[in-house]
Amino acid sequence: MTESTALTGDCASCFGLCCVALPFTASADFAITKEAGKPCRNLDTEFRCGIHTQLRQKGFTGCTVYDCFGAGQQVSQVTFGGTDWRAAPQTAREMFDVFPVVRQLRELLWYLDQALTSAPAARLHPALRELRDETTALTAGAPAELLALDVAAHRRRVNTLLLQAGDLVRATIPGKKRDRRGADLIGAGLAGAELAGATLRGAYLIAADLTGADLRCTDLIGADLRDARLHGADLTGAIFLTQPQLTAAKGDAATRLPTGLTRPAHW
Repeated sequence: MTESTALTGDCASCFGLCCVALPFTASADFAITKEAGKPCRNLDTEFRCGIHTQLRQKGFTGCTVYDCFGAGQQVSQVTFGGTDWRAAPQTAREMFDVFPVVRQLRELLWYLDQALTSAPAARLHPALRELRDETTALTAGAPAELLALDVAAHRRRVNTLLLQAGDLVRATIPGKKRDRRGADLIGAGLAGAELAGATLRGAYLIAADLTGADLRCTDLIGADLRDARLHGADLTGAIFLTQPQLTAAKGDAATRLPTGLTRPAHW
């Protein structure tokens, strides 16, 4: 198993944790409201989604764009040794609490791996590799260790390096780059915008029109791209763009994607 495969959700090796541990709120993304720790009504006895092939039609678009980065199989098969919460109900609460912790760590691993594949960030690779190894070790902790972990503090350490890596990638685009970190760009008309080398970290781009926009080498970590229109946009070299972000957006055959990401089936 390659590292990239390990950081992708494997539902067949998971006990349906995202369908139980996480809460849903009735909205455009979810057809129902569900409390954390309560199984979704669509979860079957084999820990599979009973409407998996109809999620979008049934109002569960949020499920189609979610990725645990492999936390589900890690918690199910490693942290809890392959014993599911139905067979051992006394472990359920602890398992459900551990899952989001491991999910955060696995997401950080994905970002660190992305930075390690970046040639412009080569001088940071030794520090990135060291932090990746440390993060990997943390994911292997016992339930009590994971629940005691200060994830926010660890995320800050990782983010410091990721920010530097992103800056090095963006610097490969000549000229002044836009800084739109955390910007409210909901519904913004950005068709054809020159955003190459910009930072859009944590920006709200929900339903924004980015048709034909130049997003080469743009830092998109944490950007909300739900329903953003990326038709014909150029995302070549965009850094820290995840598959869930891409799947939440809208695009077409003319959208140019970064290496390692796939064109969503619904485009």
